[in-house]
Amino acid sequence: MKSVFLSLFGAAAMVAAGVTASSANDRYADRPPVMVSPDLSAPWVLQLGDAPGIVRQSRQEVQPQRRYRRQAQPEQPDRLRTAAVQAPAKRMVARPQMNPVYLPQQVAYDGPQKPGTIVIDTTQNFLYLVGKNGKARRYGVGTGKPGFEWSGAHKITNKRVWPDWRPPAAMIKREAAKGRYLPTYLAGGMENPLGARALYLGSTEYRIHGTNEPWTIGGAVSSGCIRMRNEDVVDLYERVNVGTTVVVM
Repeated sequence: MKSVFLSLFGAAAMVAAGVTASSANDRYADRPPVMVSPDLSAPWVLQLGDAPGIVRQSRQEVQPQRRYRRQAQPEQPDRLRTAAVQAPAKRMVARPQMNPVYLPQQVAYDGPQKPGTIVIDTTQNFLYLVGKNGKARRYGVGTGKPGFEWSGAHKITNKRVWPDWRPPAAMIKREAAKGRYLPTYLAGGMENPLGARALYLGSTEYRIHGTNEPWTIGGAVSSGCIRMRNEDVVDLYERVNVGTTVVVM
């Protein structure tokens, strides 16, 4: 009986050793090809993104799941909801239109001044550039307001493109008393009240210059300077030189 048991035990040991050796060799043995199921609805096939016959939802269709839900906002009446989403309307400031009579034009001139002279009529608010053959080029201007009128003859001593502005100390003090505070210096540009060009008159603080308020042309509005539309002062600037006589009446 004992010999039979030993024989069976030895046979089992030999089988186990054979299996272990076979398993070790199988690691390097060629394996049979994997057979893919023709059933494309199998669960493992559905996990493949590019599997034939599988249609994936677009990113637009797949909404991400929020971890926390936003608290619902109370319903608003339509008029309040509309007001909340609409931008406030921009306020438009209506400016008075300049009278077309003050636009540049060729007119007759029979005064005593010789061609090339600038004549400024402060009662009618016109500037004349005297030409030849009894003609003159006329522009509308803004002139000195009551208390700032003046008259006389000067020559143009300087010309500037987009001039800087340094208000006189007396003007700064005068405007401050009205609650309007002027800068001591303002670089040339669209916001500068001297506008696009300036013609300096003698050694005075007066100038013929442009303006950023063209609707004031034709009125007594300045502190003594002769004010023109930017388009007009550019045109005049190109027609006259330093040394030109300016007669203010």
